[in-house]
Amino acid sequence: MLYIPQVLFILLALASILFFSSNARKIRQNILAGRDEPIHNEKGKRWRNVLLLAFGQKKMFKNPLVAVMHFVVYAGFVIINIEVLEIALDGVLGTHRLFFKPLGNVYLWLINSFEFLAVGVLIFCAIFLLRRNVIKVKRLWSKDLDGWPRSDANYILITEIILMSLFLTMNASDTILQSRGVGHYGEAVTGNFLFSSFLHPLLDGMSNSSLIFTERFCWWLHIFGIFAFLNYLPYSKHLHILLAFPNAWYARLDPQGKMNNMPEIQQEVLYAMQPELIPAENTEEGHKKFGAKDTMDLSWKNLLDAYSCTECGRCTAACPANLTGKLLSPRMIMMKTRDRAEIVGKNIRTNKTFIDDGKSLLHDFITPEELRACTSCNACVEACPVSINPLDIIFQLRRYLIMEESNAPAEWNNMFSSIENNFSPWKLPPDERDKWALEMDT
Repeated sequence: MLYIPQVLFILLALASILFFSSNARKIRQNILAGRDEPIHNEKGKRWRNVLLLAFGQKKMFKNPLVAVMHFVVYAGFVIINIEVLEIALDGVLGTHRLFFKPLGNVYLWLINSFEFLAVGVLIFCAIFLLRRNVIKVKRLWSKDLDGWPRSDANYILITEIILMSLFLTMNASDTILQSRGVGHYGEAVTGNFLFSSFLHPLLDGMSNSSLIFTERFCWWLHIFGIFAFLNYLPYSKHLHILLAFPNAWYARLDPQGKMNNMPEIQQEVLYAMQPELIPAENTEEGHKKFGAKDTMDLSWKNLLDAYSCTECGRCTAACPANLTGKLLSPRMIMMKTRDRAEIVGKNIRTNKTFIDDGKSLLHDFITPEELRACTSCNACVEACPVSINPLDIIFQLRRYLIMEESNAPAEWNNMFSSIENNFSPWKLPPDERDKWALEMDT
């Protein structure tokens, strides 16, 4: 009987880790189903992005008040869970507050710091719930989030409030038991903690057995909640808690206005302008696909972007096309890409290779109307707090639409024809392109 709690804890931990590892492996496979894109240059800048964008949340501070609240919730949740190391070792070894004696006063300082952050998480999560469900901030109440995405955000905020409440209640009941010298609680007398001590009046009237039950209940529920949260992440937008770091590392370092041109097209333009450069021998290769039709045509970095999306809607709120009532929503571009990547990944795992299911990212998930509404302004890229690039996906899908399907409005086709024949968007002979300058006053 003595070792039953330890065995149960070990089994719970192993089951949680194995289940999470299985889901994490599937997500990795889904991402790597995209085409290769080598990214390994300028490691110094990449580490800087990880520090400032992922952990420091630099872009969030364009709105300082919201940024501070979000940082406290994020950092608080991550830092408080350092205590999980002690909880885990206590669970395996059957000890109680294992680190107290080795750390002494430092331990007391750490727990007080954790409690300070826990109270911050409690308060700010409650504020975030109000912003989402009572104040109804526009970008958080958009139709983009109808259904599961809106519920997902609320579930996570409520879960964090519960976990922090359990943490504080556990500490409060523990310190009362210490002061009463009950069993092994009396062997590690830490003294009262900063915030949990305010709960003592609510618990002082309880018997020792009731306090032990309360402390153990909170302990078990807290650790179960953390394991459950870990395994909920792969199904939630909060996967960005983990993926924000690699996504910041692999973020594009080029200026945002720089487009990834296609060498094949650049070469054709060069040959049109300088025919003498055309090789004498026929070196034409087979047809090369231009742009992307489905998720496997996108790069793995595009798919990592999709899985890293926080669904915060800052990209859509900054999009001029969306602001003028167009169908385009950069947030939905990322969400739809992720949804399609899930389907493709499951198809590959089931059939060992991708079997055509009669659907594709273009048309079935993202429509030409959405793609044509994009002005290529990079506002969505600039607004994203975790360095996601919806525009790159839009470019690739739009290139396929135009270059593979010849699917473009008549006005665009006229422009393309003029560029091809006259080297300008206007229907003027190339030798008259500068004629307007002659009419200027000198």
